[in-house]
Amino acid sequence: MRYSIVSIVFLSFILSFVPVNKGFQIQKDDSLADIQQSLGMDFSDKKPNEGIKGVSARVGEDIVINGFSKRKGEKKARRQSKHFVCISCHNIEREDPNLAYQTPEARLTYIAEKGLPFLQGTTLYGAVNRETYYNGDYEKKYGDLVKPARQDIREAIQLCALECAQGRRLKDWELESVLAFLWEIDLKVRDIQLSQTEIESIEQAIDNSSLQNEALNLLSGKYSNASEATFLLPPDDRRIGVGLRGNPNNGKLIYENSCLYCHYQKKYSFLHLDNNKMSFNHLNNKAGTYNRHSIYQVIRYGTYSKYGKMSYMPQYTEERMSQQQLADLRAYISKRAHEM
Repeated sequence: MRYSIVSIVFLSFILSFVPVNKGFQIQKDDSLADIQQSLGMDFSDKKPNEGIKGVSARVGEDIVINGFSKRKGEKKARRQSKHFVCISCHNIEREDPNLAYQTPEARLTYIAEKGLPFLQGTTLYGAVNRETYYNGDYEKKYGDLVKPARQDIREAIQLCALECAQGRRLKDWELESVLAFLWEIDLKVRDIQLSQTEIESIEQAIDNSSLQNEALNLLSGKYSNASEATFLLPPDDRRIGVGLRGNPNNGKLIYENSCLYCHYQKKYSFLHLDNNKMSFNHLNNKAGTYNRHSIYQVIRYGTYSKYGKMSYMPQYTEERMSQQQLADLRAYISKRAHEM
């Protein structure tokens, strides 16, 4: 009896040093898609085909940032577009403080703090986590071309390459490489707002199939599954504008993080803008007119190609620049034009 008690005490002492398996534990740097996949969601149709020769995330990153790349041991591929690269219109970093409730006002403050541009296209960060693409009014712009792209990320990439970038269709190894890079910038657990209680409930659901649908619904409510798009018309009377009082401080952020991103030294445009009086005078004089350099015209309609060249300015949707922000930009331009 004495030996049995000693054995039990000894065994308890040994087990106290053995780590207890608490099941799956979520870490802040975990891929959100990996968590969802563990809960039964299928991402297989979005995964890159790495069996194609030359496919790599680094090649995809080159294409997104520089517009071209090359397969190992081969010559550099032809530029995807002579006019734009992906980052002309899209960030590749997170650009919204709250992924479940996105507004252009909150985005402007966030990107200004992060040193990012304020662009027409939604960020590519987390693109693989979305369920649909080219939503809302983009059907008005591209017609039936959006139908195959709406729920197919590969077709969405190709539509952007052909129509938005006014370039060529990506080859299979280029397309799959871009997709591989997008999987490196997918949403992480740290990007969504989960309480400790919610984290624990998701951890339990991974090992309990009866709880998985509830956990998936919880996660899907933490970020936007699509980027909506609403095209707005310029104001009827452009001398009056949108009828809102503008804040020049916010307008300054828009001018510096949007206008100058594309127009300074004609980076992606035919019009040079800077912080000199001539730029502000020009924009202020054109604002109340129907000239193509009116901020109301170009922001709500965009521009068409010029002199046979295919480059153009995409318009800002309401979700990417609000009417209030348009008033803010007008207020800043007017202020700078009259104070210098």
